[in-house]
Amino acid sequence: MRQKIQKIFQESIEVKQKTLIDNQDIIVQVVQLIVAALKKGGKLLIFGNGGSAADSQHMAAEFTGRFLKERAALPAIALTTDTSALTALGNDYGFDTIFARQVEALGKKGDVALGISTSGNSGNVIKAFQAAKKKGIATIALTGNAGGKLKALADINLIVPSKQTARVQESHLCIEHTICELVEEQLS
Repeated sequence: MRQKIQKIFQESIEVKQKTLIDNQDIIVQVVQLIVAALKKGGKLLIFGNGGSAADSQHMAAEFTGRFLKERAALPAIALTTDTSALTALGNDYGFDTIFARQVEALGKKGDVALGISTSGNSGNVIKAFQAAKKKGIATIALTGNAGGKLKALADINLIVPSKQTARVQESHLCIEHTICELVEEQLS
């Protein structure tokens, strides 16, 4: 069992190291985009499925609450939290529309949409990016593997170079925390 534990941790470390090498400059771009949007009165819309939904909620809470510093609340909304909207939209329009309809309703030009999908192929995240494009909303894809279909739709791609969902999600959390800390530093 100890060998398995070491293997898991070593894989996570290696994926994070490769993620850092591949994405450091891209993270800077993401932070700059979010900071610029928030300074101009925009907001961050965050969404994903399963573990990525949990990440969306976690990240929105870090923005509206605080990450490391006491500061003014920052406008961020997780589109994964309103069960009435999610179930009504899923029932009336289909599951692939649950984020797109919310982007249409809540988003405006100058906002930023952050879609999280370990595969990069989540249909509802793809449709939300399409809706964001129609409204002039900048899009950031946080994915794994090779970026999937979202890669072609996103303005900025943060791609974790792994096919293993758990390793991708571990790196996503590190990226998300990094973004939160750097945005907070710029806006405090």
